[in-house]
Amino acid sequence: MSHGHVVVNGHKCDIPSTILKTGSTVLVKENAKSRAFAGKGLEAGASREVPQWLSLDAKNFSGQLVRIPTREEIAPVVDEQLVVELYSK
Repeated sequence: MSHGHVVVNGHKCDIPSTILKTGSTVLVKENAKSRAFAGKGLEAGASREVPQWLSLDAKNFSGQLVRIPTREEIAPVVDEQLVVELYSK
């Protein structure tokens, strides 16, 4: 994302930590380099199911944040309590 391959709601986005709002549309730019880069990612993730809180249009290299996911849907891979304990020392 930091290389400008992505457009969010019609505007170039080069900030990886951009916070999306419900209804935000993310699109890969329409140039060969950007689409080739995104195509590799789509192929790598083809076996994964798209979460219910996202919509994907792989043919057009775009997606949309349908709704904000619940905590259970995100399935964090860290124990938050351990992080809190680390930083409270």
